[in-house]
Amino acid sequence: MIVLTGATGNIGRPLTQALAEAGREVTAVSRRPAAVPNGVRHLAADLAEPAGLRPALAGAEALFLLLSGDLHAAGASPADIIGEAVASGVRRVVLLSTLGVVTRPFGSTRIAMRALEDTVRESGLEWAILRPGGFASNALWWAESVRTQRQVAAPFGDTGVPIIDPADIAAVAAACLLDDRHNGGVYELTGPEVITPRGQAAAIAAALGSPVRFHELSRDEAKAAMARSMPAELADDTLDILGSPNPAEVRVSPDVQRVLGRDPRPFADWAARNVAAFR
Repeated sequence: MIVLTGATGNIGRPLTQALAEAGREVTAVSRRPAAVPNGVRHLAADLAEPAGLRPALAGAEALFLLLSGDLHAAGASPADIIGEAVASGVRRVVLLSTLGVVTRPFGSTRIAMRALEDTVRESGLEWAILRPGGFASNALWWAESVRTQRQVAAPFGDTGVPIIDPADIAAVAAACLLDDRHNGGVYELTGPEVITPRGQAAAIAAALGSPVRFHELSRDEAKAAMARSMPAELADDTLDILGSPNPAEVRVSPDVQRVLGRDPRPFADWAARNVAAFR
């Protein structure tokens, strides 16, 4: 049996579906009750209280660990989740980390994630670590403005990074959960090309079949908008990456192709599959 945390999110949903279609027994964990594919067991649990995972981990062979941002707050102890997995007899863990642990290693959240990577490595379990860059699904921040104004408003319109389709992250995670060849693998996951916010707006417009205007925000305007849904420190950190990506952050990684035997999907593919959100 495979336990998936974050099972109702942009990665968890396609990962749950893929493993269910592969005929694997799956327990999907999320904070709140949620619909899951037929044959999948769902458990509501808060990862901030690792002991609450014990019912899910009982009898599990593998764990996909995706942490929400608040687990990096003061007093959080995500390493205890690994301890619960070891105590429950789990054999393998696949950790969703972040590319930032290598591209910008000194921020507080990335220091915490790197420490968790070390805990995974030293746990005695079989393991793989996934380090994705920016997600294509972050474009859903623009869904309402596209629906109501046919406008994308973002900073740094002509500065891009190789964002990745969450479905590709899910596919790599499934391979790591199911295939022994990926034990000890550390995979940096990006899309196939650098794309700017202006280019994303154009791809959304192409998927819709109607024009979408791009409006460039100042950094201060973008920070004010982002601070409504994330800590100001994280907003500043994100804007640093978006505005001045370093060479490692614009590098296109070969790791999706190495694991899946195909190129990662471009942003235009994600936009076409998710166009209903922007109509």
